[in-house]
Amino acid sequence: MALLAFSDFVAAIGSAGALIGIDPGSKRLGVAVCDSSRMIASPLAQITRSKFAADAQAILTLAKARAAIGFVIGLPLNMDGSNGAAAQSARSFGANLAKLTPWPILMWDERLTTSAVTRTLIEADASRKRRGEVIDKLAAAYLLQGLIDRLQEDRARAG
Repeated sequence: MALLAFSDFVAAIGSAGALIGIDPGSKRLGVAVCDSSRMIASPLAQITRSKFAADAQAILTLAKARAAIGFVIGLPLNMDGSNGAAAQSARSFGANLAKLTPWPILMWDERLTTSAVTRTLIEADASRKRRGEVIDKLAAAYLLQGLIDRLQEDRARAG
């Protein structure tokens, strides 16, 4: 399935079902999942990047195991909203993943997610090593939770 605009993604995923959040870094992919009622996102895995085919297979395997119905991929826009190299890489990743799955995919603005998670880990006195072990999957959970919160707000406004 193609990358979808927000409203099309919302229509495609309905009101229930697990979603997979992906934070596509240059060295690692952070992966998170939410429960089927879409209340809370949880960190799931951190995948060391290799070839796209292997990375995609790992993500699709995780998604199938969790009965996911859609993907949310972090889009690291520049602070002014423009696209940089990282955003272009994320879009390419999403477009290539879309060729391998019938599930809907949304690119979600993830500006400052890694910074926010890093700050939280530093405040929790996590060592540099520990931060490196969890940062990407926590960033994926953070961006997925942002989408879940938006879906809940929209539902509350509508109903």
